[in-house]
Formats: sequence, structure tokens, C-alpha cells
Amino acid sequence: MENQHGIETDGEVAGLKGMYEDYFLDYASYVILERAVPAIEDGLKPVQRRILHALKEMDDGRYHKVANVIGQTMQYHPHGDAAIGDALVNLGQKELMIDPQGNWGNTLTGDSAAASRYIEARLTKFALDVVFNPQTTEWQLSYDGRKKEPVNLPMKFPMLLAQGAEGIAVGLSTKILPHNFIELCKASIKILEGKKVKIYPDFPTGGTIDVSDYQSGKRGGRVKIRATIEKIDNKFIAIREIPYGMTTQTLIDSIIKANDKGKIKIKKVTDNTAAEVELLIELAPGISPDVTIDALYAFTNCELSVSPNACVIIEGDKPHFVTVEDILQYNTQQTKDLLRQELLIRQGELEEKIHFASLEKIFIERRIYRDIEEAESFEQVLEIIRKGLQKYVREPQEKAKKNDDRLLLYRAVSDDDITRLTEIRIKRISKYNSFKADELMAKLEEELQEVRHHLEHLTEYAISWYQGLLDKYGKGRERKTQISTFEKVEVAAVAANNTKLYVDRKEGFVGQGLKKEEFVCDCSDVDDIIVFRRDGVMTVTRIDDKTFVGKDIIHVNVWKKGDERTTYNLVYLDGKTGRAMAKRFNVTAITRDREYDLTKGNKGSKLLYFSANPNGEAEIITAQLSQSSKARQKTFDFDFSELAIKSRGAAGNIMTRYPVRKVTLKEVGKSTLGAMKVWMDEVSGRLNLDERGQFLGGFDTGDLILALYKDGSYEREELDLTRRYEPDNLYFIGKYEEDMVVSAVYYEGERGVTLVKRFQIETSSPGQAFSYITDHKQSKLYLATVHPAPEVSYGWREKREKREKTVKLAEFIDVKGWKSLGNRLHDGKLISIKELNPPYLPVEKDPAPAKGKNGSSNGKGGKEEIKPGDTIELDF
Repeated sequence: MENQHGIETDGEVAGLKGMYEDYFLDYASYVILERAVPAIEDGLKPVQRRILHALKEMDDGRYHKVANVIGQTMQYHPHGDAAIGDALVNLGQKELMIDPQGNWGNTLTGDSAAASRYIEARLTKFALDVVFNPQTTEWQLSYDGRKKEPVNLPMKFPMLLAQGAEGIAVGLSTKILPHNFIELCKASIKILEGKKVKIYPDFPTGGTIDVSDYQSGKRGGRVKIRATIEKIDNKFIAIREIPYGMTTQTLIDSIIKANDKGKIKIKKVTDNTAAEVELLIELAPGISPDVTIDALYAFTNCELSVSPNACVIIEGDKPHFVTVEDILQYNTQQTKDLLRQELLIRQGELEEKIHFASLEKIFIERRIYRDIEEAESFEQVLEIIRKGLQKYVREPQEKAKKNDDRLLLYRAVSDDDITRLTEIRIKRISKYNSFKADELMAKLEEELQEVRHHLEHLTEYAISWYQGLLDKYGKGRERKTQISTFEKVEVAAVAANNTKLYVDRKEGFVGQGLKKEEFVCDCSDVDDIIVFRRDGVMTVTRIDDKTFVGKDIIHVNVWKKGDERTTYNLVYLDGKTGRAMAKRFNVTAITRDREYDLTKGNKGSKLLYFSANPNGEAEIITAQLSQSSKARQKTFDFDFSELAIKSRGAAGNIMTRYPVRKVTLKEVGKSTLGAMKVWMDEVSGRLNLDERGQFLGGFDTGDLILALYKDGSYEREELDLTRRYEPDNLYFIGKYEEDMVVSAVYYEGERGVTLVKRFQIETSSPGQAFSYITDHKQSKLYLATVHPAPEVSYGWREKREKREKTVKLAEFIDVKGWKSLGNRLHDGKLISIKELNPPYLPVEKDPAPAKGKNGSSNGKGGKEEIKPGDTIELDF
């Protein structure tokens, strides 16, 4: 019969919609199971499995042309040479299971491999050890029914986690990141010991990874991967390692794109990559290398966010979403089971060998072969031999007789065993050596006992197996990707000033497109702009070409979120009472494009005076009152330092109740916020004000920071919160004090002695590094400290014995010039040195408290602290 679309059916109507559903489901299932998603059993997709199987079939220890390997694989794989060739190159570039020879491309630069007729491949020894065993392999027919191929390879290693996998199917994808070989082996051992494990990705390209949100590689997790960037000097930075999945070319493209958009400012990028990555970046004049490094992470592919998705096929059934620890647990137990199967197979082989060797020994030594001379048929021969053997051997099912000393066999004697005995040649019987036969059987028995012992202690045997892999193949496979926690890069803080801010004060417009109007400052296209108007209204907006913010603008600038140092001082006229109100406030958080009234909101209110102070300065102003006012004193000074810094919504303090004619600046003030306390993050090396890491001291205007580097140089420079230091390369970093004395112990390469020197900083060029040890190539700094009374313990080797001594450096040598060599501490090199003093901490000075109206100290809230016994004056 035919359906409504004219399609014949077997009595059932199949609509077009139903056909699409069925066919699409079949196609989707095929793509998922047969092309895109790996199997958990061996970690391979079908094409990879067929390639390895073909290579094993071809294996003779020598290299094979890749074109030939592709041709052999096509016997099993239905998708032609292109798919096989790409998969083979991908496997070969990982150099774990395939040993490549020739130009296989470069994963660092993205260069493709040579044509398949020019390159060669063979299986690695590792693959031969862990991937193949025909006796434990389940087989199936190939797509055309002509060949047998493995359902799954008997993989005795978590290959899926070692190689990683990525694939896109119909409505489904998988992304499993590669993990470290050594860590996988050690983790499997821990699993066998009953311990819990955690494993994290490791990439052949190196770099740094933040795994704080890895979530064991399951759906919803995320990792951040960063390139390794090194500051060479103030003009050059170098990228030494690239993020996983990137090539030097794609990375350069992203850098050039960011530069064209003005996000970063660089002069040139040079790719010097060969065996190792080196991208040399030349900076534009006057650009900070530290800010550029952060900008590279913020605006280019030097930092990537990757979402893993551990999706695998389990038992050929359907895709499962799991964790990497689940995969490792499965693979470890599978390895243990495969080892058990191999031991059982070996046990059976040994038992067979011992069984027949025992029968052969009795057959020859007891001359049973002579009894068959008179037999008239082959059946009679078999019967005679069986009866002859029964005198000397006992089968397992046979009960032992009294004083039965017959040899107990591992199994019953079969007709095949007796047939094999009849096939023994006369030459072998005549040359049979009973002693050698006993020796061989003893070795077989010894090996059998060892196999049985392994079966009884299977877990220990599996642990030994993984340890053997580690010892044999672990060298050179140490972790390449450093695990760290990334400090979030504030985009606005590192964006290059790629545009200019202009203002039309009269008409009330701000933006980067008002090039005929008043120039304000250089800024970035991601900056926020803060605006104050004469009517006492403040607003913050994102920079654009032209934005209307209200007429009569008195102040406009770039605004930074969370800025607690910039303080605004203002005096406004309250339209309702006629009073002049003074206030000080910060703007740390806002809602963009919302108008905030800084007055009480009464009609007729307006600003009489305004100033923006980047470091909390408090000036003195002069107020001139109206001549018609009833005030006796028509002119007086007002000091903003007597006001506490409050919120922007505070009404403020009354400056005067009388009409004000004019307010002018009398004296520029100093900061009332005191020193800025600075810390250094001991992981990232970034300076911060968030009490994170090592405290460096309280920095006031003009204070400098001192860094003592492990290469024997020091640097004294102005505080720059965007600067990043390498904590591993520092002996000391902190606030510089005029009376600081640097004590150093170093090996002087030219004279071959260890010297001590103590000196004060005499150079006056900030931002420049000065070396205070000799420039001989063998000179090496052992220790540097600014402790006022340093005491160190040092050790050296004398006649193969270690000797130690303690010295107080301040008593050992006086303070001399920074270029002096110092005094001799030891002839030769030291093998150890340790500072015995506690770490030097900067003296933290409390900032001077702000003063209230009556001169007493108060906090930011402006409330005076009243203690028991204090006198309180009341003004009626």
C-alpha cells in the first residue's frame, strides 16, 4: 500500500515527519558512537582505533610510509584517506602511541605536516606494552565483512586522559583536556590503594592554568589558561609558552588585532619560534611592560577560558557525562581486570606446558612407547598409552588411593594429549635428557607459582604494573603547565589610552568625538567618565563619541570604580535655607547614567566651590560674604581638613548662615588620608591595597619602593600599583627608608671567594636597576637582606664533610660604598646559607587622624569618640 506521500509501506503508514525523526536519530547516533565521541574503555575514536590496529598488523619494528598506513587502515575504515590521514597526523603529533619520522608539522607554529608519501610512522614501545593483546581483545567484522577489527583495544592505561579528546557530534560535544603522564600513573596507584585523588590538566605547550573552577572536567566547569610572558627590559617582553589550542600565528593575529583597536600599544612582534616558543614584542615608547603584560591577558588570546565537557561512550551503549576522576577510576579498574585476564591466560599456558611436559617425561622415561609395538589399530594405540600413563599419573577428578604416589595432573588426559605423544619423533626420544626436562619443569612451576601469587595479590601486582610504567616511560614527561590562581585583570586599569576625552561645558556634552571642544585627558574606550554640574548634580557614563550629560559642567574626568583616594571637596548653597554647606566625599560605586544630587535637592541650590583631589588633599578656602549681610566678619577662612570624609549623600556641615558673595582658594592642602598601605600578592607578584600577601609598608607622597633581586641587583622606584614583580626572583621588596643598609653575601667568580658587603643606597636614578656584585659569569648572590642586625648560618664542604658556621654580618664588616667588593667570608663556594633573623617587616606608621570642627579627632563617619572622663561642652 502507499501512504499519503506516495511512499509504499508494509501495511504501516510512515509520515514524512516520522521518517525525519527516525532517520535523523539514526544519523545522530551514528555520528556520536562512530565518529565524534571516544570510548572510555580505550580512550579512542573508531578511526584512531583502526589506525592503531592497522599499525599493529603491519608492525615489524621498522618505519612505514604514512601513505601505506592509510591504505591499510582503509580496509577497516569507511571514510576514505583524508579522515584517516588527519587523524594519524594528530595522533603522531602527540608522540605517545605513534613514533613519527619526517616533517609531521609543528603544533607550536601551526605548520602542517608533509604529504603522507614523505613521512613515516611506527608504534612506540609504550603502545606495544599497553595497547595490544589479541587474547584479551573482543573482535568484530569490519564494515564490509572481510576483516576482523577490535571492538575496543585492551588499553592498560588511562589513554583518554593522557591524550585528551575533542569532538562535535549532532547536538553533542566532548572536550577532555590532556593530563600529565606521571600524575596519572601516581593517581592510579592511589586509587588502587583506596585513596581519593584529584587530577588537573597538563598541556604540551606549557603555560599556566587556573583550575579553581575546573569541577573535575565535567559540564559547567571552566579553566583559564595563560601564556608565559617574560619581561626582558623596559622595551621588550617575550612570550615563552602559549596557551593550549593556540599557535604562534593565531596568537600574533590576536595581538595585532588588539593593537589595531588601540587596546595595547606595541611597535613590532617577531616570531623566533623553533624548537621552543619565543614571540618577541617590542613596545611603543613610554609604554609600561607590566601594564602591557596585563593588557595582553585582558585583550588577546594570551589568556583563554576553556569549558571542559567530559562526555564518553561507556560499553558502546550511549554517551555519559562524567568527571575525569570517574574516567580514571574506570580505567584503573579496567587495567586491573585486564592484568587479571592476562595472568589467567598465562596460568593456563603454563599449566598446559607443565601438563604435557609431565606426560612426555613419563611416556619416554617409563618406555610406554614400547608397549604400542604390537597394537593393531590407532584406537588400540591410544588405549595402551592411556593405561600406561594411569600407572604414573592421577587426574584431578580421580580419588587418591592408599599410599598413592602418582603425579597429580592439572587436568584430565585427553585424546589430543595422547595423539601428541605418538607424534614425538624417535630422534627426540633417543636424545631425551631427563635432567634438562626436570630443570625446565622446575622453571615452569616457579613461574606458575609467581603467576598464582600475582592473582592472589592482584592489587599489589597492578600497583607494580603502574610503577613499572612510571619507571620505564616517565622520564622527560614531567608537568609542563604550572597550576596557579589568576588575579582578575581589571580591563579599565590596563587598557591603553587609545582615545581622548573632550568636553563642551556650556552645552553639556562629553565624548571622544568632540575634537573641536576642550581637551580633558587621554583615556581608554572602556573608561567611565564622571561629570559634576553647577546645579550640584553628579553623573557617571561610559565614554562614547558624544553624550549629553547636562549643561554648565564644572568638572569632568575619568572615574575608577572603588577609588577611595580621590576626594571631592565642595561648598553649595542650599536653596531653601540660604545656608552655605561644606562637604567632603568619595565616589566608589555608582549606577551608570543616573543623576545624583549632591545638595539637599531644594530648588535654587547650586555649587559655590568645587575641587577634586586625587590623594585626599584638603585645602583652605576664603569665603567673602555679601556686604548687605548682618555678619560682623565679612571675610573668613575655612579649612576642609576639619571635615570628615562622608558619603556623597550627606548634607554636609554649615560653613555660614549668611549669603556668600565669593569663594576663592587660599592655600593648597595636604592629604588627610595618610600613607597608602601596600601589599604584594606572593603568587602573582601584583601590588594591591586589599591586604593580600606580603605587607610592603605605608607609602606617602614621594616614598619609594626598594627591590633586591636574586641576580645581584637592586632597584629603587616610585610606587606603581600596576607593576608586577616575580616573587621567586626577590630577596626583599618593601618601602625604602633613608637609613636602610643592604647586607649581601655573594660568590665572587674572578677571585673564587665568598664575600660579604654592607652598603647604603647611593644611586639617585629611580626606576633603574644597579648590580652590586661583580659581572663575572660565575659570580652569584647567595643572600641579601635589609635587616639592621642580620645573622646568617652558612655551610661549606671540606674533605667531603659538611661544615657550618654562624656570623653576625653587622659585626663582620662595616658599611661601605655600594661598589666595594666587601670582606672575605670563605675561600670557595658555599653549599648552604640561611638567615637566622625573622623576616624584616616595615614599621607601620598610623596616619594622622582627621580633625573635626572643634579640633578633636574623628573617623570617616565624623562622630567624635567619647571616652569615660571626657568633658562634653554643650552649645545652647
